[in-house]
Amino acid sequence: MLEQVARDYVIRGLGQKEFDNIPYDDDVILRAPLNPGGSRVPLRGKENLRLHWWAPLPGLLKKVTLLDTYVNELHSSVAVEFHCELIEPACTLRVIDRFKVNEHGQITEQENFFDPREVTNPV
Repeated sequence: MLEQVARDYVIRGLGQKEFDNIPYDDDVILRAPLNPGGSRVPLRGKENLRLHWWAPLPGLLKKVTLLDTYVNELHSSVAVEFHCELIEPACTLRVIDRFKVNEHGQITEQENFFDPREVTNPV
């Protein structure tokens, strides 16, 4: 189930540009370098993610390529490695996202790991 959640996030969510295909819990917590305040200040709540984190993504995403998934020993979290090609600025982010998933297969916590300089300081 964990690997499927991670794959669905990349392929069905980001890849198809469909937020509703991402199985977020209503009280999800997201930490990301490009959030206001960076990873130190998480966004909380599914609708808050939809309004503030997701809103610009469909217009920026060109293509995502799933590379691999990694499940922890306790089977309580999964990481997914993928490349995310952006339209503007034109670049490819090398991303690893970590998800904590509840017993219902919903993402309760997510943290993005990538170098934001490709976006914040394009060459």
